[in-house]
Formats: sequence, structure tokens, C-alpha cells
Amino acid sequence: MTIATHPAPPFDVELGAVLAVIGEMLPPTITPELIVPFRQGGLLGTPINEIIGDRPIRHEERTIPGPVGAPDLTVSIFSRTDHVAGGPGIYHLHGGGMIIGDRFTGADEYLAWVMEFDAVVVSVEYRLAPENPDPYPVDDSYAGLAWMANHADELGIDVDRIVIGGASAGGGLAAGVALKARDLGTPTLAGQLLIYPMLDDRNETVSSHQIDGFGVWDRGSNDTGWDSLLGDRRRTENVSIYAAPARATDLTNLPPTFIDVATAEVFRDEDVAYATKIWEQGGIAELHVWPGGFHGFDAMAPQAALSLEARAARVAWLHRILGA
Repeated sequence: MTIATHPAPPFDVELGAVLAVIGEMLPPTITPELIVPFRQGGLLGTPINEIIGDRPIRHEERTIPGPVGAPDLTVSIFSRTDHVAGGPGIYHLHGGGMIIGDRFTGADEYLAWVMEFDAVVVSVEYRLAPENPDPYPVDDSYAGLAWMANHADELGIDVDRIVIGGASAGGGLAAGVALKARDLGTPTLAGQLLIYPMLDDRNETVSSHQIDGFGVWDRGSNDTGWDSLLGDRRRTENVSIYAAPARATDLTNLPPTFIDVATAEVFRDEDVAYATKIWEQGGIAELHVWPGGFHGFDAMAPQAALSLEARAARVAWLHRILGA
């Protein structure tokens, strides 16, 4: 097999300089023994009150029922202090490779959506692997979405204008939950926003071989995440499409889909393939492949030109989907 001989695409000049600084602080590969230090190290974000700052945003923390027989879940609900009932809802699933992160990971972007759309954002604290392997993360995530839809009136949202979204592992979970909602017939989603989603446990694409030993979330990190989630089932036929949506053969009857990904990251090829499969089966998908970006580039370098363009494209899509 010659797949590993493909040279990696170059990084955007501006982002490459940022990545060099990141490389001095963080290892390119998250190994199993680094999971706990990463969780404890405070490397993933600023306290939520500092992110909200002086913006007129209300934050409510609530405990909701988890899946049947499972512990309760914690969700954070964000809305403008002048929220007008009947607007859109965005259900958010955080990134972190299924092994790290929390419901505030990615808050800087979804709080901007609260302000832009007068949206109510619900972000769920799903259980993490390896302590809680598949199906726990996707089951928790679906339970939170069902709760949001069932409490739409209370939350002040239009149940017909709920978008599910997330980045990285959160994007993979969003895709899996969208498939589960389709198969169970509820709730109906207005769209799915998949930001460089983690979709394929097999790690066999060209891009998964190109990004190895450098960058952010390289091939080895991907192995750590998927091994933690799936254990011995990984790369077998016993992997659910809800855990690894790239394995789904039927992508019909999904809501309008937004997918973006960067050229210099592991997930590039599986994400492009997912959009292609949606098109092949008559579905609606918008795909952006950002040249020279690394995984999570817009979160780690939000003021870079490519980051601003990527985030603007997501906002433009949300405007079209939500009619806001």
C-alpha cells in the first residue's frame, strides 16, 4: 500500500506561524496516558463567564434526564436577555476526540450565534470515553436533543427550527444523532452543522496518513480517540453508524447539511466523502474545504483571515437554514 507516501499539503502561511507556537506548548499526538493530564490541565478553554463577558447573554445550567437507566445529564442553556420566543434553537455537541472537552468547548462561536440569530443554544455534557465508551456519548447526545425538542415551548424556540451542530468529535456526534433521529422518526431537524467532523473509525484515508506526528489531532491522536470509544470493536463490522457515521450506507432523508474541513487535517477525506455520499443519494449538502488549515484552525487562531472566512460561511448557511 502506497497511501502513506503522499506528501502532506502545506499550511496557510498565517496559520503555519500560529501552529509553530502551538507546537511549543502541546504535543502533536495525544496518547492514552495524556488523556487525564489534558483534562486536568485547563488547556481547552476560558471560564464561561469570561467568554460571555459583557454581552447580554443569560446562562442557565439545568439537570435533565439521561438515557433510560443512565445518570442524569447537565446542559447549559444560553439565550439573549432580550430573547423573543419562537426563534431558532441550536443543539451543540462539543469537540475533544470523544475523550476530552466539556460543554463550554467551542463557546466563543456558539455564543456569537446566540447574539446573531437570537437563538437558544443548548450544550450538553455527554459522558466521555474511555470510561464511558460507545454507545454512551451518542445516547447522551440524543437524549439531550430529545429533551430540547420536547421542551421547545418552555425554552422559547420553534421546534421546527432546531439545528444540531458541533466541531470535531462534536461534529461526528451531531452526524450520528441526526442519523438516529431520522431512524427513530423524532425529532425533526432543520439542519446539521458539521464542523470538521470525526466520522470514520478506520483511519485509512490518504489524509489520515498525511497528518502524522505533526499538526493538531494527528493520526496517532485519532487512534487514541477511536480506541477509547470503541475498544476491540474498532475496525470491525460491529461498529454502529451512530458512532462512526462514515459507515452509514443510507444517507437519505437527512436534514440539509453543512460540512467544512481543512486540507491539512486527518478528517479531510472522510468529510469530503460524507458530503459526496449525501449528494449521490439526492440529499442537500454544502461543503467547504479550507486551503492550508489545520484541525481546529479557526478555534486556535480566530483572527486569522482563513478563520474569519470559515466562520462567516457557517453564519451565512445558518441564515439560510433558519431564515433569520
